[in-house]
Amino acid sequence: MYSTSLRVGFVPGVEPDRFARRWKSGRREAWLELIAVPLSRQLAALESGEIDMCFVRLPIDAEALHVVPLWEERASIVVGDEHVLSVLEEVHETDLVTETELPSEDPDDAAARVAVAATGVGYARMPLSLARLHHRKDAVHRPLVDADPTRIALAWPRADDDESRQEFVGVVRGRTSRSSRSVR
Repeated sequence: MYSTSLRVGFVPGVEPDRFARRWKSGRREAWLELIAVPLSRQLAALESGEIDMCFVRLPIDAEALHVVPLWEERASIVVGDEHVLSVLEEVHETDLVTETELPSEDPDDAAARVAVAATGVGYARMPLSLARLHHRKDAVHRPLVDADPTRIALAWPRADDDESRQEFVGVVRGRTSRSSRSVR
């Protein structure tokens, strides 16, 4: 039925299901396989050929990659549910001046920082999608309204561009088989 497969990675916080549904609703020559990729391995997984494309969190060293910026993620903080900041609907940088930040020590430490923040010792700064992914009953997340957002993009090696990848870009961009726009 399928002549090839297209392996698409995605970093934590990205939910590629809607793109998979669109892909599978059309008659495609390639089978779509979704593969979770740790943030720390997003570039290495592409370079090694473990995956064909990846939903990445920018910035990424994109010299040898096609990179299609897609959407922005709101910045947020996570605090324990009894922390003074938990009563706010949204947080500003000025609200954080006297608070203790739990800095990221590793690109893949969001869950651990949420667990520490839940104890009430400080706040963890991260994209809202990661805060939601690692939600706990003893922690809350709040939008950080005056912080820069992060950006999600679709990336793949320039040397490996092909029709299936271009077709997937079209799916992600919302083009349908009835679209008059070409995928290239």
